[in-house]
Amino acid sequence: MIRKFLALVALLAAFGQAFGAVDVNTANVDALRGIKGIGPARAKAILDERGAHGPFKDASDLGKRVKGLGGHTVERLQAEGLSVGPANGKPGTATQTAGAAAGAKGAATGTTTVAVKK
Repeated sequence: MIRKFLALVALLAAFGQAFGAVDVNTANVDALRGIKGIGPARAKAILDERGAHGPFKDASDLGKRVKGLGGHTVERLQAEGLSVGPANGKPGTATQTAGAAAGAKGAATGTTTVAVKK
C-alpha cells in the first residue's frame, strides 16, 4: 500500500514538472494567473500587449513592453515558472504544448501519458 502511494506521489511530481513552465507567448489568462506574482490585472496587461503588438521576443522585450514589469520582476516571474518561448505567435497554452511534447515522447517510448489538471 505504501509503495503504491509513493509511486502515485512520484507520478504526480513528474507531471507537475512537465506542466510547470508557462510560455508567455502562448498562455491564456488562466495559465498566466497560475504564476505566483501575476494577478488578473497583470495577466490582462500581458495579453493586451501581446494581442496588440505580437509575441514577445525575449524576457527583456516582455519587461519593456508591459507596464509594471521591470527586469527584476521578470526575473522573479521566470523563477516562478514563466518562460518566454520563441516568438512564433502560435495560439494555445503552455500546458497544451507540454502535454503534446509528453505525448510524443510517450509514443516514442511506448508509454501512456495521462494529463492531470490542477
